[in-house]
Amino acid sequence: MKKVLHISKYYSPFIGGVEQIARDCVLSLDGQVEQKVICFDHEYRASDRADLVDGVEVIRCSQQIMIASQSMGITYAKQLKKILNDFHPDIVIFHYPNPFVSHFLLKYIHDDTKLVVYWHLDIIKQKVLKHFFYFQNVRLLKKANKIVATSPNYIEGSYWLSRFKEKCVVIPNCINENRLKVTEKEKKLALKIKEESNGKIICLAVGRHVPYKGFEYLIKASKLLDEKFEIRITGKGPLTKKLKELASDDTKVKFLGLVSDEELKANLLACDIYCFPSITKNEAFGVALAEGMYFGNPAVTFTIPGSGVNYVSLNNITGIEVENKNVVAYAAALKKIANDTKICKIYGEAAHERVVNDFMFNSFKKKIQELIRFLN
Repeated sequence: MKKVLHISKYYSPFIGGVEQIARDCVLSLDGQVEQKVICFDHEYRASDRADLVDGVEVIRCSQQIMIASQSMGITYAKQLKKILNDFHPDIVIFHYPNPFVSHFLLKYIHDDTKLVVYWHLDIIKQKVLKHFFYFQNVRLLKKANKIVATSPNYIEGSYWLSRFKEKCVVIPNCINENRLKVTEKEKKLALKIKEESNGKIICLAVGRHVPYKGFEYLIKASKLLDEKFEIRITGKGPLTKKLKELASDDTKVKFLGLVSDEELKANLLACDIYCFPSITKNEAFGVALAEGMYFGNPAVTFTIPGSGVNYVSLNNITGIEVENKNVVAYAAALKKIANDTKICKIYGEAAHERVVNDFMFNSFKKKIQELIRFLN
């Protein structure tokens, strides 16, 4: 049986986009190959540890410091070298960005081990860091047998992937359909939300309150809408206080804070229009967008060159895409969908169909298994 080593920054039970995809890769190969995972310990423990997740051994290396969102630890290199030597994987699936780990992977990986670089996003925020690791990226992508991108848009828009197109394969992210199964309790909660809104058009936005999520532009767009709209924003983050101050004169905006899965599903059921106002390529794909569309909600997005957002939701098919940061256009799109029940229904049905056809786990699993077979 072939051996596969997965390398991720963190791993389940840590909740994060990259970590969930890493776990989806492991689950996709369950029973097909022998697997191990190496990552940093998100709990900042003093020593390394190993445990089992889904029956697969996960080696969690202690981390002492984080610089520019990159975890670092004094034992990581030793652990990685040991696993590469003792486990001797046939294939390594390396989830990038992770430049600190890239250095040691390139140093210790065996010549006969095939490398899959799972490219989640370009480093664009850290202006100095991305230049510092320029030559390392060149070596990493030259070494790679295959490079996984989450959308064709990202291949075209990425400085790095566009240079290595011949190695790239598109495997869109998937949503967790089991997590999104709706209970009777959640249906009742959704009805309650609808009743309390008094017939208003409910626009829902989900995500962390950080700059690239673009919530400030949604709030500015809300100021251009009349009182028949209700803007519901979940989550929290560094910008929460600033966003609440920005919306302090707008009674249409409701901050829900961190919500449980139960509350999230109820809000997705009650939703009329799904708002996804992300503004930069930090939003490489948009799993939360796919989840909103899965519930039959038309989406309103900004144009983000090179991002998968505009691959997930298709303009004038599953929703409306408008010029980046253009709050007037964003508000107009919300009005258009709200005022045309036929368009709202057509877009919503198309949104659900697109997710079911292209972004479910079974489709993802098939593509991951095909990739591994190809490398064999």
